[in-house]
Amino acid sequence: MPSTVTVHRAGVSLTLCCTLLAGATACGGSGEDTATASAPSTSSSAEKQKFAKTRFVANAGLAAGATYQWIVKPYRAGKFKKGANGRKFALVKAGLAGAFTYNRLKAATKNAKGDPTLSKAVAPLTSGIDALKDLPSKLRKGEGTDSVVNSFDDIIKDVKGAGSSAGAEVKDKVPSAGELSKG
Repeated sequence: MPSTVTVHRAGVSLTLCCTLLAGATACGGSGEDTATASAPSTSSSAEKQKFAKTRFVANAGLAAGATYQWIVKPYRAGKFKKGANGRKFALVKAGLAGAFTYNRLKAATKNAKGDPTLSKAVAPLTSGIDALKDLPSKLRKGEGTDSVVNSFDDIIKDVKGAGSSAGAEVKDKVPSAGELSKG
């Protein structure tokens, strides 16, 4: 014999199923309306270029901000030198910032492809950006910090210059520590 709890659960389940079924049927409408409502809207090529440029500026700005805040600034303050107070922590943060910067620069390069002028300006920088791939691990280990910091700084300057020449002014935007750790 079924217990009252089992019967009660079955009743609740049946009620929920009927409610969901009735709700889905009520929201249906005619087939023509739902087909046009779910179709993605197309934007003109000018809008796509505008959005590509905006996304490029956002991604490049985050990369520039992370590089300055957690790589260049601590380096200039002497935090990467052997025996410096908080060196390990500074190097770990710099390594995370380096990985974040690489990720955002790759995204910015992808965004630049949506705008013809920006695409031409950024294209020569792709090999330099690709060269940054292994540098975050070197930062975390404290290997060759002078050359690594200069590489990041130079690429950021080049990306800012390319954006500026294409009419996409890049300004530093320092990401939060949470954004940095997410990559």
